[in-house]
Amino acid sequence: SSGRTAVRHAGQAARRPPSHSNRASRYWGLTMPDYYAKADVWPLAPHGELLCGLMIESPEAIENLDDMLANVPGIGFCLIGEGDLSQALGYPRQYEHPEVLDAMRRIVETCHKHKVVVGNPHTGAKNVERLLDEGYKFLMSAPTRSYGVVGQGRELAGY
Repeated sequence: SSGRTAVRHAGQAARRPPSHSNRASRYWGLTMPDYYAKADVWPLAPHGELLCGLMIESPEAIENLDDMLANVPGIGFCLIGEGDLSQALGYPRQYEHPEVLDAMRRIVETCHKHKVVVGNPHTGAKNVERLLDEGYKFLMSAPTRSYGVVGQGRELAGY
């Protein structure tokens, strides 16, 4: 499928092909063999320190997810873009709508089937317990924002 091809290209692009140049390794204070051991995609390379993930935020992505995870090696995680997903399903920002929750459940189940970590970028006090119970392992929460500080910064910068 075209989705599988795109994901395969992304994963391949993350892997650095061996070359005779040692330019990059010297910046990290590593030997070339150490650099190549680390500059590779986990979980394909157990000691690799690069992580390739998929953002799942459309019904089409959900439909193709099983195929992509089954046929493209090296996907370390999937992150659900529930804002765009809820919009695509016709329920903008209604994260608790039954159809949105069902779509998210399908993503989680597919990721678990393939032993791929699944994450959520909209974790807060209202949903953290549910997300953990549902098997999410990668949770992101919005930083506390103080727009007063932004205003003060703008004032100090002369805006």
